[in-house]
Amino acid sequence: MTTAQKLGYSETDRLLIINADDFGASHTGNESIAQLLEEGALSSATIMMPCGWAREAARWSAAHPEHNVGVHLTFTSEWENHKWGPVTRNAGTGSLTTAEGYFPADCLTFEKNADPQQVRIEIVQQIELAVAMGIDPTHLDNHMGSLYGLRTGRDFLDIVFDVCAAYKLPFRMPRYLTGQYIQPAIIEIAAARAGLADTMGVLIPDYLMDWPYAPGSGESYEEVKQRMIATLRALKAGVSELIIHPSLVTEELKAMTPHYAWRGIEFALCRDAEIRQVIEDENIKLIRWSDLREAQRGQ
Repeated sequence: MTTAQKLGYSETDRLLIINADDFGASHTGNESIAQLLEEGALSSATIMMPCGWAREAARWSAAHPEHNVGVHLTFTSEWENHKWGPVTRNAGTGSLTTAEGYFPADCLTFEKNADPQQVRIEIVQQIELAVAMGIDPTHLDNHMGSLYGLRTGRDFLDIVFDVCAAYKLPFRMPRYLTGQYIQPAIIEIAAARAGLADTMGVLIPDYLMDWPYAPGSGESYEEVKQRMIATLRALKAGVSELIIHPSLVTEELKAMTPHYAWRGIEFALCRDAEIRQVIEDENIKLIRWSDLREAQRGQ
């Protein structure tokens, strides 16, 4: 039985989750994501519990339980002047941090140095902190893909799936990899990890995608939108997740990331009437992570 069928749909239906990552990373991002959730432009968001604005995002989520919010498992801190580190306070985290006590800026450093037991403890602590702040998590996913082993092949997905099974939460990992540059060996590894998720009863989507936009490319908003429309029209049958980082552009955002214009475009695309019309015309069914969570818990 496919994931779509477990959700009550046919194997030919095209199902789409639109998730905003990086909830809690900034005040601007929090306001922007909350607005899009309230407008129905997003299916869900995932919160970065180690970040300085996580409490604000968590308080909003606790006050608005009708909106799906998951935990964006975080082990990297990529911006030059905006940093964060582990939430664990009662156990060692030395293998996860730099000399300054922050998470490393890149996945390669994390994959090479992270102790699996410290990774497990920090995953649980990030989830428990979200729960303690009033969030009922709908799912888990991962900031920058640090847990996937994309740089060295050393992944932590066995730990992730074990935690997901314990908390009865689905996880963001694509069942199928697409793209002409993906090597067969990587596809085989991904298939094995998807099989592990199935064995442990953890639901995962079939495909992952993001807005087809490259920061600094010089593309106009209209060019980006047309590429997004083409992507939506080519959506495959099954469960797909569209990953975005939408935000209004403010001085805070400009100070945080050099990719502020990209995030501003994503915010505008979420609210674009033509994008919404294409989703309707293509009979793409918008679903939520809570749908996968309830199906997983009902297995």
